[in-house]
Amino acid sequence: MMNSDVIKDNEAWLDISLTQQHCWLRQADKVLFEAPVSTALNGPGEQNGSGCTPRGWHLIRAKIGDNQPINSVFVGRRPTAEIFNAALKAQLPNRDWILTRILWLSGMEVGKNRLGNVDTMRRYIYIHGCPDELPMGEALSHGCVRMRNQDVVTLFDQVHPGLKVWIHE
Repeated sequence: MMNSDVIKDNEAWLDISLTQQHCWLRQADKVLFEAPVSTALNGPGEQNGSGCTPRGWHLIRAKIGDNQPINSVFVGRRPTAEIFNAALKAQLPNRDWILTRILWLSGMEVGKNRLGNVDTMRRYIYIHGCPDELPMGEALSHGCVRMRNQDVVTLFDQVHPGLKVWIHE
């Protein structure tokens, strides 16, 4: 259950359900945005190297990729100037594609998802775009929260660094 003490009156937050594989941008009793997502194939978990999606309270530490074209390829959080397409996919079939925009998450709960061997930011956990042919609504990622490219652009334009993100089962 969400700890409402973390959210101030009328403050927006991003609500990500691992069970429903869905996200909602909420403010009070309003839904400002919603979309299907794909979280970790390995399920929920906080340990470094687990390939799991971390739970608990996070915040958006950084927004990366403003004004980049849809399907821009990122490596190490930097645009490569490549645009994802079938030929690039065939050339690099095993790559975990990070496309279009990145919202880099940082844990807020020391010992649960912040610092030590459970640090979400040091694990490079993002909300990011992925190839649009990948299924949404199914847990298939390597730990990040994947979204369709147009959805991540829409969300990116509505959020800011410091926005709270609640990831839960």
